[in-house]
Amino acid sequence: MITTYPESRRDDQVDVYQNAAGEAVQVPDPYRWLEDPDSPETRAWVSEQNRMTAAFLDTLPARGAYRDRLTALWNYPRESAPWKRGESYFRQFNPGLLNQPVLEVSASATGPWRTLLDPNALSSDGTVALSSASVSRDGRVLAYGTQSGGSDWITWQVRDVASGEDLPDRLEWSKFSGASWLPDGSGFYYAAYDAPQDGGALTGTNRHQRLMLHKLGAAQAEDMVVIERPDEPDWGFRAEVTHDGHFLVVHVWKGTDPRNLLWVRPLHSDEPFTELVSDFHASYRLVGNDGPLLYVQTTADAPRGRILTWHVGTGEQREIIPEGPDALQEDFTALVPGGLLTVALHDASHRLTLHARTGEAHRELPLPGLGTIVNLNALPDDPEVFLAFTSFLSPATPYRLILPDGQLESLSDTAPVFDASDFEVSQEFAVSRDGTRVPMFIVARRGLKREGGNPTLLYGYGGFGISLTPAFNPSRLAWLERGGVYVQANLRGGGEYGEDWHQAGTLGEKQNVFDDFIACAEHLISTGVTSPAHLGIQGGSNGGLLVGACMTQRPDLFAAVVPQVGVLDMLRYHLFTIGWAWASDYGRSDDPDMLGTLLAYSPLHNLRAASYPATLITTGDHDDRVVPAHSFKFGAQLQRCQTGAAPALLRIQTRAGHGAGKPTRLVIEEAADIWAFLEHHLKPQPTSS
Repeated sequence: MITTYPESRRDDQVDVYQNAAGEAVQVPDPYRWLEDPDSPETRAWVSEQNRMTAAFLDTLPARGAYRDRLTALWNYPRESAPWKRGESYFRQFNPGLLNQPVLEVSASATGPWRTLLDPNALSSDGTVALSSASVSRDGRVLAYGTQSGGSDWITWQVRDVASGEDLPDRLEWSKFSGASWLPDGSGFYYAAYDAPQDGGALTGTNRHQRLMLHKLGAAQAEDMVVIERPDEPDWGFRAEVTHDGHFLVVHVWKGTDPRNLLWVRPLHSDEPFTELVSDFHASYRLVGNDGPLLYVQTTADAPRGRILTWHVGTGEQREIIPEGPDALQEDFTALVPGGLLTVALHDASHRLTLHARTGEAHRELPLPGLGTIVNLNALPDDPEVFLAFTSFLSPATPYRLILPDGQLESLSDTAPVFDASDFEVSQEFAVSRDGTRVPMFIVARRGLKREGGNPTLLYGYGGFGISLTPAFNPSRLAWLERGGVYVQANLRGGGEYGEDWHQAGTLGEKQNVFDDFIACAEHLISTGVTSPAHLGIQGGSNGGLLVGACMTQRPDLFAAVVPQVGVLDMLRYHLFTIGWAWASDYGRSDDPDMLGTLLAYSPLHNLRAASYPATLITTGDHDDRVVPAHSFKFGAQLQRCQTGAAPALLRIQTRAGHGAGKPTRLVIEEAADIWAFLEHHLKPQPTSS
C-alpha cells in the first residue's frame, strides 16, 4: 500500500466557460503548470513519479518472468508483405529483437534480400524510426521519412536504391504526410507546416498545412507550394498521382473527420483543380483510374461504403458496387488487372473479394482464418498481389496472390513462436444499455472454466472510425500462458459496422462508447468468465479516454486500470498540437452546446474522493500528439482523490512519444511492467514464475 505520493503543487487557476443556457461555469485547473513538459518543476515531478513507480514495480515477483518470456516471444522473424516498384521488390523485416525493422530490397519476391536502410544505425538508443517509405515508379529512388523520440514530426531524406547512398535532399517540419512521386522520379509531393516557434515543437498547435512539390537536388526553400489555404487553417492535403501519370488527385481533410473533399487536375497543369467534391458531406477515396474514368470509394448515401466510377471530363457518376451488409475497408480497395479487390468487415473480421471492373463479384478469396489483412499491395497493371494476414494466434504472414485465378501462397517459412493449439478464440455479444449488440473476442486457454476467478484484461478503443480486428501481439501470449484471459471489445465509435456505428459514439453520443464497454465487462462477469476482483481494463490514446471515463463512472467494476497516452482532459485537449483535429468526434469546450457533455465524462474532471482500482498510467515525455499533460494532471488528481489501498502510479517513458516507432527494447520493458502490475492485482494468489 502506498500512503505517500510525491507532492503535486496545486494552483488557484480557474477557467470560466459558458454552457448552453448562457451561464458562466467555473472549472478549477490546479495542475496547469504540468502542461509545460520541459519546466524544471515538471521534470523534477516526473523524476519523482518514476522513482516511486519503479520502486513499486521492483517488488512484483512476476516482473522478471514476464520480461524474460516476452524477450523470447518477441524473438522471431517478422516480415511485411512485399511491394513492387519497377523490377524491384521491397519489404520491412525484423529478424527478432532489433529495435527497428530494416527496409530491404530484392530482385524477387522470395529474395535474397539486401538491406537498403537500417534505422537502427540512425541513433544509439533505437529511438529514430522509419515512419514512411515511398519508392519511385521505376524503383530507383527512395523517399524515406524518419521520426525521432516518438515525435510525429517527419524528416524526409532521399536514397539511391542501387548504391544505398543518401542524396543531399533533406526536408523538415513535415507531419501527417506521405510522399507521392512524379512518374519520372524527378520529385515528389509531401505536406509540411511552418517551423515551430519558441520551443513549440512538442505542444504548439499544428495548423496551416501546405502541399509542397520537391524536385530532387533542390533545397527545401526552393520547393513549390502547390496548395495553401490561409483562409482554411484546419485543412490538410494528401496528394496522389494516378498510376498512369495523367492526374494529380488531392484529398482535402479536416482533422479526424472522415469526410473530405476530392480535387483533381492534369498532372503537369497549372490550371485550377476541378473540385469533384466541394463540401465535407462524406468520405471519398480514389481507388484508381482508367484514363479519365476514376474509381472512387465513398460513404455518400452509404455509411458502410460503396464504389462508383466518376468521369473527370463529363462528371458522370455510376455506382458499380453498391452498399452491402458489411463495411468496406477504405484503405484496402485496390484496382487490379481487369478487376477490383475489396476487403469488408464481417462482425469485425476481414473478407476478401475479387470483382470485375464493372462491379460484379467474381469470387471470395478464402483467408487463412478469422483475422485481419494488414497490408494489401497491388498495382492496376500487375497480376501479382501481396498481402499480410494475422489473427490473435498467428503472426502477420506475407502472402502472394496471382490473379485472376490463383490462391493465397505463403511467402514465409517462419516457425511458430508458440503452440497455438493450447488456446482458442470465441466471439460473444454483450447488450448495451440501449439494447445495442456489442461484439467482443475472447482469447483464452481451451476449456476455460467459467467460475468467476479468471484474471481477465478487457481492451477497447471506440473512436474515430477505427476498427479493432483480430491481430497477433506476442505480448499477450505471456499473459495467456500464465492463465490470463484477453478480451477485445468492438465498441461504437469504431468502424466495425460502418459510418453509422462510428457516429453513434461521437459528440453527444459519446457516452454510448462507455456504456458499451461497461456492458462487455458486465457480460464477462455474468457469464462467469471473471469477476470485478479479477477484471482489468486497458486502452491507449482515445482508448485511454475510454478506460479513464469507465473507471470514474464505475470504479466498483474493475480491479486494475491501465490508461496509456490517454486523452484525459476533455476541456483543453484541442489547445495542443493536433488536438483540435479530434473535435469531429469529441466537440469542444468553447462550444456551449458541448460543454455539459464533455464535463459529464471528462476523466480528469470526474475524479472524486473514492476507492479507485489500482491504476498504472503510462505516457511518453515527448508525446506530441496526446501531450503528456493529460496523464500528468490526471495522475496528480487521482493520487489526491484515492481513498482506497490500491496504488495510483505513473510510468513516464523518456525519449518516447505516442507509441509509433517505439524501440523493441522499450516495448518489452513496458509490456513486462504492465502485465506484472495486472497479474499482481487481478491474480493475487502466489504464482510460479
